[in-house]
Amino acid sequence: MISSEVVYQEVYKAVQAMNVSLPVDVAGRLKAAQQQAEGPAQAVLGQINENLLIAAREGIPFCQDTGMVWVHVSLGEEVQIRGLKETISRAVADAYREGYFRSSVVEDPLRERKNTGTNLPAVFHFDIVPGRTLEIYILAKGFGSENCSRVFMLKPTQGREAVIDSVCAVMKEARGVPCPPVVLGVGIGGTFDYAALLSKRALTRALDHPHPCPYYAQLESDLLEAVNALGIGPGGLGGGCTALAVKVESFSTHIAGLPVAVTVNCWADRRAKVLLSEI
Repeated sequence: MISSEVVYQEVYKAVQAMNVSLPVDVAGRLKAAQQQAEGPAQAVLGQINENLLIAAREGIPFCQDTGMVWVHVSLGEEVQIRGLKETISRAVADAYREGYFRSSVVEDPLRERKNTGTNLPAVFHFDIVPGRTLEIYILAKGFGSENCSRVFMLKPTQGREAVIDSVCAVMKEARGVPCPPVVLGVGIGGTFDYAALLSKRALTRALDHPHPCPYYAQLESDLLEAVNALGIGPGGLGGGCTALAVKVESFSTHIAGLPVAVTVNCWADRRAKVLLSEI
């Protein structure tokens, strides 16, 4: 059995850390982008990297929008645990309160839009898988970038080029709004809703880990090249680094469809992973 208290402590630490310090791979790409940039783009990236240093040193958020928390749980079918969703939610609420992170969640989308004050509820997805491990993937999703995300229902005959065109269309419309350089998650296949979930899951992968399938690894590379060729650049001020990475996840789909979802993430690519195993 996995202790609920262990889950609480690990999620709490992960949520606090992800809001004050970027993953090493993301920070590394931002530094590399600054070294290669010129003019206004270099200045924007310099400010981003200085901001990251201050945030990590002071233990404060590197972005005022500390996001809506998205959680994907991969639960081994042999794992015994009580109150998993409630435990994760409690850890999120406590991490946001004690870290003095902004609460951004409203309890109803259309009526009063009253702030819940806890940054709850988080958005949960669960997969039941073989084994005795518990994997918890967490994103803190800012909505400046989330509002730029899109789903396309393409025809199967449109194929690979239409996927690339769709991803580029998202960034052409977004321009500087999602605070580029961005990280893009692309979900291909499934259904309308599942493609969107795939695009979120793609964002949980490290930037330095290409897709395990060579075909999709090449697609990730081609998508990154196409997006950067748009010339939107850091802060929308022009330059070659519009995106730090493009990550792709795919799934089976219907013979009559080709769903493609694009989740846009800004340079504040906040992600965490908690991995636990039954003793």
